[in-house]
Amino acid sequence: MYDVTAMGELLIDFTPCGTSEAGRTLFEQNPGGAPANVLVAASRLGMKTAFIGKVGDDMHGRLLKDTLNENHVNTEGLLIDPDYFTTLAFVTLHDGDREFSFARKPGADTMIRADEINMDIINQTRIFHFGSLSLTNDPARSATIFAVEQAKKSGAIISYDPNYRAPLWKSEEEAKAQMRSVVKYVDIMKLSDEETKLLTDVEDPYEAAGVLLNEGVKCVVVTLGRDGAMLRTKNFVVKAPSQTRKVVDTTGAGDSFWGGLLSRFAEFKIKPEDLDQEQAAEFVRFANIVAGLCVEKRGAIPAMPKKEDVLQIFNLKLDKF
Repeated sequence: MYDVTAMGELLIDFTPCGTSEAGRTLFEQNPGGAPANVLVAASRLGMKTAFIGKVGDDMHGRLLKDTLNENHVNTEGLLIDPDYFTTLAFVTLHDGDREFSFARKPGADTMIRADEINMDIINQTRIFHFGSLSLTNDPARSATIFAVEQAKKSGAIISYDPNYRAPLWKSEEEAKAQMRSVVKYVDIMKLSDEETKLLTDVEDPYEAAGVLLNEGVKCVVVTLGRDGAMLRTKNFVVKAPSQTRKVVDTTGAGDSFWGGLLSRFAEFKIKPEDLDQEQAAEFVRFANIVAGLCVEKRGAIPAMPKKEDVLQIFNLKLDKF
């Protein structure tokens, strides 16, 4: 049984890393992709994880598979396709915040088909997580919806992070339509305060969470940047402040947060609808610590913290936190 299985993009983040003698920007080859980032975060927190997706038969694809294996993420559901190149994302940092340029026309991650999905993994997972980047193009879009439907039938908790990247969509209208189309399947959902209006037509995080709850989501989490995060169910709302950390790179921060939160659900075997307010507050605080440690380092997967480092901070008394 897997604690968390994720499906979606697995790619290389080329992250700025100083300048050459000629004054040109140097880029560091960092493994990434939001679903994979979530899995590595959960894996380093002690969870049993598995990935479903596709990369190219190239130097980047092989590095990505090796990276997942090194981080104890099961790769039996990862396909290596000789016909397509692994997706690349070039990251520009401005005061720690990111902008992306993608080489994905098409990228291997968009070419996975429903008939290629490893159903043994789907049927043996406690939590099934996916994002919206696999909804941008077919056949990955159809394959993702198929996988979500099958995971739902098998009794998995469905987790969704609508990670909006404007350059990957033909239009904002198409993004809205596709990103909203899967909400009906979702049990637990994360979005940023910048994505609330896109997903609900409501900008206020509390009200946006209410819209999603009315659509059937059991637990909605809105990340609030420097203000931490808010978790809302039909019964209560909790907020937890972010950690005061020296920000080096925010790449993967939201994914590390989500990996931290999902690891709590998996470890305590709690369904979103059974969560109480005290547990919710602890879960969000734990996830904030994971994200706080992540942003202190460059890259996404390489920056995910280990469980002992998180617990060292988590176990401090609140008055010392």
